[in-house]
Amino acid sequence: MPEEDNAAGSQPQAAPRFPSRLPSVPAPIKHVFDKFPLHTYPPNDIPRRLPSHADEHTLYIFTSSRGARQGAPSYNPQCLKWQAYLKFVGIPFETVASNNHASPTGALPFLLPASSSAAAFVDPLVPIPSHKIQKWAIEQTHVEEEQQLSMRFDVYASLLDHRIRNAWLYTFYLEGQNFNHIGRKLYVDPATSNPLVRAILARQLQQAAREELLKSSSYIDVDDLEAEAKSAFQALSSLLGDDRNFFGRQDPGLFDASVFAYTHLLLDERMNWKQNPLGRYLRKHPNLVQHRQRLLEAYF
Repeated sequence: MPEEDNAAGSQPQAAPRFPSRLPSVPAPIKHVFDKFPLHTYPPNDIPRRLPSHADEHTLYIFTSSRGARQGAPSYNPQCLKWQAYLKFVGIPFETVASNNHASPTGALPFLLPASSSAAAFVDPLVPIPSHKIQKWAIEQTHVEEEQQLSMRFDVYASLLDHRIRNAWLYTFYLEGQNFNHIGRKLYVDPATSNPLVRAILARQLQQAAREELLKSSSYIDVDDLEAEAKSAFQALSSLLGDDRNFFGRQDPGLFDASVFAYTHLLLDERMNWKQNPLGRYLRKHPNLVQHRQRLLEAYF
């Protein structure tokens, strides 16, 4: 993707367009699945006995077994957001490597409170989905809900939830080199050793990302996605300014966790990005780079 705008006086190039559907499944594979159709099983129930984690808060996230043992940052932005937030508000927890199928809520992350937790409701094995983790954390720590501290919170949060997330979906799942070298390694290969199932799973992941992007546009304009994300990072850099944390907070909060979830992964050289224009652009904003580095060193 070009980094700069077209030079003055040059002819603008047409934006890259992608069809709304992936190529059809090859006939031999389709024939196999016509005879033996793929069946999706419902999410698993939570085990009734969790002896190694029953006395600890446990966050189920996308990570490797080694990463779970070390408490390393998740490679999934949504998981990393809540993993970081719990650390920021001082709630101790263990991480467990998981996947969407193993989740009772159908998605990651989810939290299982310790059996002794006062906020574990009646049954300590009732999972807390991601959209309820902040409420649970506030009940635990009585930390302030920062959405109420700034009327600008929702405005800037939309930059992350739409512009930056959309660019992430393309960069991670639909940019061929990145998905083949990173996405398959992190999401596809650990799920199965069957080459045919791997091919189907990879196709499903990419199609899901494509469909999500096509909800807001009739086609995928790569240059536009990149430009929107860069504009969002510029706005976030201006918002942070010379402060250590967003909105002038003394300690990092949910918004800091939301930003960190993307800046860390885009700047993490261990991700082994093959195409990463957003990461290169981020490095032009030293305050965002320093914000990510401070949080990484302090909490991970």
